[in-house]
Amino acid sequence: MASTPDTGQRPLSPHVSIWRWHATMAASIAHRVSGVALYIGSALIAALIISIAMGPDAYETVLGLVLSIPGRIVLLGFTGALSYHFANGIRHLIWDGPGTGFSPGVASMVSIFNFLFATLATLGIWALAYYA
Repeated sequence: MASTPDTGQRPLSPHVSIWRWHATMAASIAHRVSGVALYIGSALIAALIISIAMGPDAYETVLGLVLSIPGRIVLLGFTGALSYHFANGIRHLIWDGPGTGFSPGVASMVSIFNFLFATLATLGIWALAYYA
């Protein structure tokens, strides 16, 4: 593609370094990150399910990995990503359905609520798993 002499004088599109960080921006980025974490975590869950079909030896091996300290950290992150992605998905359904909640104050408040919900839901799920 040929370049024109005035290429360097065109304005650049807004970049992360220009914008002031706010809750809705962080929520959008976290939604994408949690989607990737769910994709990776699903492979771990699939490996566990496949190991069940492969027999008791394979299952014990994979279960040992999952129940190790690094495995539990991954599962904790997977639970947090699932909780956050769920809450933020509801926000997107509300935005797409009735089309409400777009004002900056409401959007920021819902974004902060989603972070709090994900944290409390993750802690609740893990507490229930350990104490029940």
